[in-house]
Amino acid sequence: MTPLGKRLRELRSQKSVTLKHMADELGVSSAYLSALEHGHRGTPGWLMLQRIIAYFNLIWDDAEDLVALARSSDPRVTVDTSGLSPEATRLANLLAANIADLPPEALKRLIEALEAELREAAIKQE
Repeated sequence: MTPLGKRLRELRSQKSVTLKHMADELGVSSAYLSALEHGHRGTPGWLMLQRIIAYFNLIWDDAEDLVALARSSDPRVTVDTSGLSPEATRLANLLAANIADLPPEALKRLIEALEAELREAAIKQE
């Protein structure tokens, strides 16, 4: 399941709607929505995201959060490290080779550490 898929399932649960009902309202198949939730489809396009946002009546921060989740929910990630440092290539390969075996707690720590580094780098650039 992708971060977007997890959030869609939460929103459906809060609204007490079935996958089929939501699919009918959005004009897509329930198979498509199921695949989207389970990470078997790539991220939805901008128009579909807007339809989902309208369906759940999301505004401002909630809508922006959903769009951000969609951006980080591509289940088929490719990392091109050509031209980057050897450390970047090593990191990408270590992650690719081992991500399936990492426990959820380790993934959470890695995400938090990377996000902290990115925030620090952004502050230094300002």
